[in-house]
Amino acid sequence: MIEGLIKEYLAYLRIERGSSPRTIEAYERDLGAYKKYLDEQGIDSLESISRDTMVGFESRLFEQGYAASSVKRCVSAIKGFHRFCTREGRSQKNPAQALPLPKLAERLPDVLNIDQVSHMLDALDDQSPRGLRDRAIMEVLYGCGLRVSEVCGLDLEGLFLDEGMLRVEGKGSKERLSPIGGAALEALNRYLEEGRPELRKAGSPPAVFLNARGGRLSRQSVHTMVAQAGLSIGVKNLHPHTLRHSFATHMLEGGADLRVIQEILGHSDISTTQIYTHIDRSHMQEEYLAAHPRASKR
Repeated sequence: MIEGLIKEYLAYLRIERGSSPRTIEAYERDLGAYKKYLDEQGIDSLESISRDTMVGFESRLFEQGYAASSVKRCVSAIKGFHRFCTREGRSQKNPAQALPLPKLAERLPDVLNIDQVSHMLDALDDQSPRGLRDRAIMEVLYGCGLRVSEVCGLDLEGLFLDEGMLRVEGKGSKERLSPIGGAALEALNRYLEEGRPELRKAGSPPAVFLNARGGRLSRQSVHTMVAQAGLSIGVKNLHPHTLRHSFATHMLEGGADLRVIQEILGHSDISTTQIYTHIDRSHMQEEYLAAHPRASKR
């Protein structure tokens, strides 16, 4: 019974909510672990599940070494599942309603400074079709603040380069327009004119960024590319999301309005974007301590 309801919930997320395949996959994995725990406890119906049952499952996850962020996602999946079952009339009670989400220690995202970004991008070799592609991707990741999935998902029909805009498909298949200009626009135009025609094969998809076989470039390929580029400035395991964080931080430091940054990044909630104000304050404090003649006096 519970297994069938989990399948119904995942179908609801996919069809009615338009959740991304990655979200569905994560929730399927989390709810599968939850179902396994219920089986171990001899629980085979929703009415037999109590808040204590879920607290026990949460404790099990921590004991198994799950990160707090992973436990939080798992608890979110459980809360969503029970809310769905109650709303659909499959259960008379929602034992997860009063279950709090685990608190996460606030962690500021890693960012590169402007000089690091400039040196890294200037060190890229763009003398081949693949080099032109890689440079365009790096410039777009930093210049537009896109997620790696959004870069890989770009299609030719979504380019409005004369207007300086990209049509981007973000989380939950939500579309938005992202501005592009300067070095990112120049690198993308050059790749489209000189690089992509060399990579395109018969039957290639309308993807902007193609791999050596003419297919759509994968997220893993971009991760590898970014990590390699980071080595040129002495940064190991550089992640594409760091370029997105750097974009937002540098925009804020340059005087951009937080609401504008929120819209460009595709954040549905302004609170997600506000993390960058903490980074900006941290940067401000560093400047103060370094510059003020009495800041370091005891």
